[in-house]
Amino acid sequence: QVQLVESGGGLVQPGGSLRLSCTASRDILSFNAMAWYRQGLGNEREWVARVSSGGTTYYGDSVKGRFSISRDLAEKTLFLQMNNLTPEDTAVYYCFAEDPTNYWGQGTQVTVSS
Repeated sequence: QVQLVESGGGLVQPGGSLRLSCTASRDILSFNAMAWYRQGLGNEREWVARVSSGGTTYYGDSVKGRFSISRDLAEKTLFLQMNNLTPEDTAVYYCFAEDPTNYWGQGTQVTVSS
């Protein structure tokens, strides 16, 4: 059973930055792709960013230019660097992996507020 464990969420002021981490229980190159999703209160789960096994990255329009997805293969860890955060970025952020079975982490709360 694959496990994805997120960390790095918290409270940050508007304009601030956070880096989320997602550590997998197996080699992350074994996945077809990994991604970050988020779900704000009362909203549907939204795709944020994705990286293919080959390293190609994709971003949702709402985060393009502010967020960056990356990997540390040796540490089996996926990252999401979030800059210039706004209150609209407040959500629970989930790590996702597919092989093609879908796996989800438990989520980490990000709150952007002054």
